[in-house]
Amino acid sequence: MTVLALDHLTASRGNRQVLHDVSLAIGAGEFVGLLGPNGAGKTTLLRAALGLMPAQGNSNLAAMERRARARHVAWLPQTREIAWPVSVEQIVTLGRAPHLSPGQRPGHEDRSAIDTALARMGLEDFRHRIATQLSGGEQARVLIARALAQQTPLLMADEPAAGLDPANQIALMTLFAETAASGRTVIAAMHDLGLAVRHCTRLVVLDQGRLVADGPPAQVLTPALLAQVFHISAHFEHGPAGPVFQPLQVIA
Repeated sequence: MTVLALDHLTASRGNRQVLHDVSLAIGAGEFVGLLGPNGAGKTTLLRAALGLMPAQGNSNLAAMERRARARHVAWLPQTREIAWPVSVEQIVTLGRAPHLSPGQRPGHEDRSAIDTALARMGLEDFRHRIATQLSGGEQARVLIARALAQQTPLLMADEPAAGLDPANQIALMTLFAETAASGRTVIAAMHDLGLAVRHCTRLVVLDQGRLVADGPPAQVLTPALLAQVFHISAHFEHGPAGPVFQPLQVIA
């Protein structure tokens, strides 16, 4: 089943076209790493696909009615700062809003989703803490938990590991991989190629707003592509502990 379908998606910021004619279909159970250098168009692609900015072409998400879209896709933007001095549990409970009627209180199914999301992000002991009093990394985990509580077929995240320490980065990528393995779909814009190689089932690479590569990690991150798009060389091998990718040097 296709959960995201883009057809000739094109978008501009001001007078500058930053996304050029991108067509893409992503199915259930995939963990897709959206890669590219700074300014490649990753955030623009995610936002245009969601209908959060004007675009030409077609996106099945942008075509959905707002409430239906909120039940289909959870969105985790780059901004991680929480503005409201409310409890962690209240923030995570907001993830259930698309499933509730106006004024309806969370029921047993909602409470279960909230508890599961808190547990998966290691936040059980933070449940009653005021979210604005947490560190930046802890706030990031709270917002990820809110997205998980939404329990949508698709989760789209823009640099979700930013601000997390190495242990929490690995835990998050493992969680996303498990989420995909359970049949849901995760699309994450990422800069850490090592994490992408180890955890994603598919990599999509943008360069200057154009789709330049799409496929399994080993087939996408070739020496030629790394040099052309990222201007680096790297060591990439499959060892006893799985794939290992280490950037080595900048190529002028």
